[in-house]
Amino acid sequence: MQIRPLYDRIIVKRIDPLRQTASGIVIPDTAAEKPEQGEVVAVGTGRLLQDGSLRPLQLRSGDRVLFGKFAGQTVKLDDQELLVLREEDVLGVIDTGPGAKSSLKAA
Repeated sequence: MQIRPLYDRIIVKRIDPLRQTASGIVIPDTAAEKPEQGEVVAVGTGRLLQDGSLRPLQLRSGDRVLFGKFAGQTVKLDDQELLVLREEDVLGVIDTGPGAKSSLKAA
C-alpha cells in the first residue's frame, strides 16, 4: 500500500541505532529508547502559504533526518511502523554522501 502525505507533512521510517555500548554491553529492547533518526519515505507537495501559494519542501525521499523524541504521529501501515511529521518538526538533515565528515558517534 502506498501513502502520500499532504502539504508540508513527511513520512519517516525510523532507523534503529546500534543496541550495544562502546564497551560491548548489549542493550535489551525494553531498555532502549526510540530512535531519533529516520529516513524520509515520502514527502507532501509543500506548505500552503497565507496568499494561497505553495512553498515546496526542502526535504526529499531518501534524506536521513533528525527529529525530536516525541515529534510526529506514529502510524502502522502493512506491518511497518512509520512516523508522520511536519517539515518544521525536523531538526536537521544528516549528510551521508561522499566527502561528508561524520562527527556523530553512537552512544
